Amino acid sequence: MSRDDALLAQRPFVLFWIARVFAMLARQMLTVAVGWQMYALTGSALDLGFVGLAQFLPSFLLVLVSGHVADRFDRRRVLQAAMIVDAAAVLALCIASALGRIDPRAIFMLVFVIGAARAFDVPTMQALLPAVVPERLLARAVAANASASQAAIIVGPAAGGLLYIAGPAVVYGTSAVLFIITAALVHFVHPQRTLRRMPAAGLSSVLDGIRFIRSRPEVLGAISLDMFAVLLGGATALLPIYARDILHTGPWGLGLLRSAMAVGALGMALWLARHPLRARAGRRMFAAVAVFGVATIVFGVSRSFALSLVALAVLGASDMVSVVVRQSLMQLRTPDHMRGRVSAVNALFIGTSNELGEFESGVVAAWLGAVAAVVVGGAGTIAIVLLWMRLFPALANVDRLEATRPLAATRPQSR
Repeated sequence: MSRDDALLAQRPFVLFWIARVFAMLARQMLTVAVGWQMYALTGSALDLGFVGLAQFLPSFLLVLVSGHVADRFDRRRVLQAAMIVDAAAVLALCIASALGRIDPRAIFMLVFVIGAARAFDVPTMQALLPAVVPERLLARAVAANASASQAAIIVGPAAGGLLYIAGPAVVYGTSAVLFIITAALVHFVHPQRTLRRMPAAGLSSVLDGIRFIRSRPEVLGAISLDMFAVLLGGATALLPIYARDILHTGPWGLGLLRSAMAVGALGMALWLARHPLRARAGRRMFAAVAVFGVATIVFGVSRSFALSLVALAVLGASDMVSVVVRQSLMQLRTPDHMRGRVSAVNALFIGTSNELGEFESGVVAAWLGAVAAVVVGGAGTIAIVLLWMRLFPALANVDRLEATRPLAATRPQSR
């Protein structure tokens, strides 16, 4: 591999990747601290659900606006602004906790602010990625970027839990520092290509992201396939039931079960970063989602803790194949000046599937039991794969991701 083909030789990408790791670590640590503190204050599982809702609502309400902003303005500046808002809100949590003046209403309000910042952060970061690497390296860059998320999912909660021993203010303070460092790193990320700026806002331009996805069957197929796979096959909401009542492992086992998926996903992301998919990417995505469904069924019927860990690791690895193909397709088939709006719609699809997937699993488990809920979800995922192969032949026929060209040309940017 020549130096020009090495991701580590791309300084903008390296800085971008480090910024991504720091931001994800901050968010994972923040999630642990907020959840633990809220439960300590109220003892209510319902309030924990409202914390998730407070974070989801801004993404839902701002999806079209945030994508438009990412396409209209300098993405680095948008990302920095989101990180600064995050840092300010988390610092407020830190100060209120240190002074003993924190209450559930303050947490809900500040979490809503953090969710609003994240509504701009996620699509902007996704849209910025293609500008920091040569196009031939984008599929590998997507995999490496996904590995940053999985590494943070593994390390962040553990770090947050350890720091919480010293008090929630310590966790919040550390998260605020990480957000500030992320904003500083983004300042030094110099895109290799300029963006074609879109005109002033209008309803038509705001809705362009939805219209574009509908006009590209391979992109719509990839996004919707991933969404329904997570919606039906998501078993993470039922892991506490499996840990306590089925596998009889206790809290430590629950921690290992939660980590198993991230470990499998991280391993696959690292592999794909060095060995990108060279051919038949669409069919491999379908195969990976089918494996996701089979692994979900195996986990559902397993009574062995070791087998359950393996099943979850395979589930995470197969999901990562789907994520890399979906993200690569979306980035490469989308014109650069529309990536923010398309990424915002994609973020809403995936975020909605995560939230509704947990809700669906809980409802079905209440009706049929946890095991039946997981097995039915896995079988449903396999059925979706078979149906989507007929509905979206354009996705099944996607071959080389690197061969896909964006719809708008770009030119080198002067620094």
